[in-house]
Amino acid sequence: MRGFIRRAWLAASVLLAGGSGVLACEIDLFKRTGAIPASMVQQGQTHAAYANLTRRYSHGVLGDALEPETLLVEGPNAGFCDSEITLDTSHIFEDVAPRLVDLNHDEVLEIVTVRSHINKGAQIAVYGFEDRGELSDLKLLATTPYIGRKNRWLAPIGAADLDGDGHIEIAYIDRPHLAKTLRVWRFKSGKLTEVANQKGLTNHRIGEDFISGGIRDCGTGPEMITVDSNWQKIVATRFDGKRLMTEPLGGFTGQNALQAALNCRSN
Repeated sequence: MRGFIRRAWLAASVLLAGGSGVLACEIDLFKRTGAIPASMVQQGQTHAAYANLTRRYSHGVLGDALEPETLLVEGPNAGFCDSEITLDTSHIFEDVAPRLVDLNHDEVLEIVTVRSHINKGAQIAVYGFEDRGELSDLKLLATTPYIGRKNRWLAPIGAADLDGDGHIEIAYIDRPHLAKTLRVWRFKSGKLTEVANQKGLTNHRIGEDFISGGIRDCGTGPEMITVDSNWQKIVATRFDGKRLMTEPLGGFTGQNALQAALNCRSN
């Protein structure tokens, strides 16, 4: 059973500046809706988590047939207390945790998720707040295309301005057990556009309830850390705005070696 299914409750208080004055909010959305605690992420005073497990999509790529259908967000960034989205019955979040990223540099965090359609497979889905109003609603802002078949998944690497052009890119491995293809999508003017791809890389094995690797910056710009398609070598990949360049960092001997690479240490 996936580790993050264990239930726990979160309650807190924050002061939110919004509208004509200061609004005091009791943050108990997670307690009220039953968030999956191990999926909770935090950046500043903003929290996000998944909730409400369902069995309607029995892919089980992350270790079981239970997947969340609700995204919860709490925090002061847009002058809101809490917000949530529950997907329709054709979708689930096939993911380990949401990712909080300011994709458009407006000081309001967007939420990057993996959303799967029961017949069309996975896609990146970005949620956020379209205005700073006190009653701003959480909305679907942008998506990548569905992979195109049920039980086909993607595993995020992370998001960063990979080429230094001022726009944030979202990187993921398309079908880490089959196609093993790194894809990079740029978020610009509210849309996602694919700008590069590279075969022969992966970051997940079937049944694992975590995604390996991520993005690091060891002082010379961001690099995507994955492994090669055979799980033999740790690989760093850079994007210069036009092409992807890979460099082997050493043998893959386990998660400690990957963590060392992410921390800019040799294994």
